[in-house]
Amino acid sequence: MRTTTGGPLLTLLLALALLAGCTGGDPAPHDGRITLRFQSLAWQQESVRATKELVAEWNTSHPYVKVEYVQGSWGSVHDQLLTSFEGGEAPDILHDASDDLADFAHGGYLADLRDLLPARLKSAIPHRSWQTATFGEGVYGVPFLQEPRVLIANSTLLKKSGVRIPTPQRPWSWPEFRQATERLSGNGSHGVAWPLKEPVSASLNLSLSAGGRMFHRGTDGKVTVRFGAADQVVPRTVRDQVGTDHSAPGTTLGSSGSDTLPGFFAGRYAMVPLGFSYRQQIAQQAPEGFRWQVLPAPAGAAGLTQGVSPQTLSVAQDSPHKKEAAAFLDFLLRPKNMVHLALGDWMLPTGTEALADPALHTPTDGWATGTALAGHLVPAPAQSVRGYPEWKDKVATPAFQEYYSGAIGLAALRHRLEHDGNLVLARYQR
Repeated sequence: MRTTTGGPLLTLLLALALLAGCTGGDPAPHDGRITLRFQSLAWQQESVRATKELVAEWNTSHPYVKVEYVQGSWGSVHDQLLTSFEGGEAPDILHDASDDLADFAHGGYLADLRDLLPARLKSAIPHRSWQTATFGEGVYGVPFLQEPRVLIANSTLLKKSGVRIPTPQRPWSWPEFRQATERLSGNGSHGVAWPLKEPVSASLNLSLSAGGRMFHRGTDGKVTVRFGAADQVVPRTVRDQVGTDHSAPGTTLGSSGSDTLPGFFAGRYAMVPLGFSYRQQIAQQAPEGFRWQVLPAPAGAAGLTQGVSPQTLSVAQDSPHKKEAAAFLDFLLRPKNMVHLALGDWMLPTGTEALADPALHTPTDGWATGTALAGHLVPAPAQSVRGYPEWKDKVATPAFQEYYSGAIGLAALRHRLEHDGNLVLARYQR
């Protein structure tokens, strides 16, 4: 049938062509290629290499959806992200920790991932881990790496002391831990060194083993701070080790974990409580012949329970390519890739299948001990608390530092955490 080249038919064809070019199926104009900016906080050499290798693998197999690796920093990530969100320049995909997400989620800066993530990824990670990135009804991050706090011990000093060696099946209680550090002290060595430059996370998360909670949500949904007897077990243990038993030096209280390693290698401290990933630094920096091992943290009324704030991957609400970003997350967090990232960061994956990988169950470098603790890891107490970063920085950090150093007593610590802390939280819950 013959048609003319003008009139209504031509108008219709042109309109259809324009409509096809504007649909969501075309990821970008011109050549159809899009670029996703992925800000990673990987910082250890092995971790950065593992992450970049997976980005390169994605880019090779997805020529029309390129991922651009952007290096971020843990030390400045909160302020940097806030500035980028408000300025409309946030990365499409961002790496953070779950305890930093609450204000971003409530502020509307992060995409709700419930309808974006495939069923495979949703079912691969246990519910308790998803809770760390759930705020209200939405899920605003994929928790993918986590680490328990463990005791890194000098094997030679441990054996010489004759103390019972704790295992995940039979850990020390907090009183036993205090007794062990006393026996490990002497001859120029302390039983334990507490690096508490950032004291809040360690104090809160370890206190869960004693049944501590700290943050209590009422029937009205509002959160208040109560520093009860169970919350005091860990702080009192540390204070007694420093001030009464002298089994822990006060000089390390203002130190980071890395700061304590030279003294640990020199035999000045028999044990150091550290995050599981510190094993990489120890394996790389320990002098020849130095023998060390990984012990579980002490257990209390709640057993080996520990609070964790997993590392997370989120998608910015302003990203125009949310579906493509979610597809990249699904690729990055396939079981074998999650294991690759965990080994690179010397941490534990959250995924059930990934956690079962034999590479994570070897006794070498304490992997098996850490993996045995995975089932005891629960969301950190502050996960869903709005205003937690300000409470931590302005109230809890200086209060704990002064308590551990002996400058204030337990009653003053409690007053500041509760009274001053609740004033801060109240501003976020009006």
